[in-house]
Amino acid sequence: MQEEVVRRENHFDGNDYQILEYSDFLLVNGNKKLRIKKIGEKLALLNLFFLDFFKEYHIPAAVVKSHDKNSIKLAKHERYPFHIKILNVVDRRASKIFAKKESELLNLPVFEIHYGDEKDSVVSEGYLISFDLCTNEELKLIYRICSKVNAVLKSFFERRGYLLAEVSCYFGKSDDRIFLVDEFNSRSIKYISMNKEDRVIDPFKLSTSAEIRHYTDKLLNMTSI
Repeated sequence: MQEEVVRRENHFDGNDYQILEYSDFLLVNGNKKLRIKKIGEKLALLNLFFLDFFKEYHIPAAVVKSHDKNSIKLAKHERYPFHIKILNVVDRRASKIFAKKESELLNLPVFEIHYGDEKDSVVSEGYLISFDLCTNEELKLIYRICSKVNAVLKSFFERRGYLLAEVSCYFGKSDDRIFLVDEFNSRSIKYISMNKEDRVIDPFKLSTSAEIRHYTDKLLNMTSI
């Protein structure tokens, strides 16, 4: 599941902010466009909740506050062109490569670097450094933030009877500060019920409005528990 996201800079109270706006139109399977009523508002609420939640644990996040129903206000930053996917279970790709059972728990989380949103977007650290996309010290800090995010989110879901299967972290930089910027919602978070009899739902393969709405509403309900 992918949503069309419109980013634009704006000017408020004499300061520069970036507005992250979520559309009610989602792209499914790469080319199918769905319009889901109020999904943009729900995605914005989820992102706002989790970014504020991380700040309570002293994890740097760029969020300032809600802007309107389907957007949030972020501190002005330069966005890194890559993101880190944190895996706590074996995904389909790793299952095929290492002959492991899909959704099997990993002893330690795996951090994957993704450049872009295509299926074959995994790159190595060497590319980031060689192409001046970030420095080695910046990458070390990004990894440390990812470790904290993973620990906090795992605890969040375990208290609600779920396992955090995977989550993607996106980063921005302002001066010498690095912080989380967005995508903590049903687009990037995969959770699995601790009840092994429950069906494992892959949010990235949901193809109907009803399926996407149900998964998003379920995640949104967890934020009020």
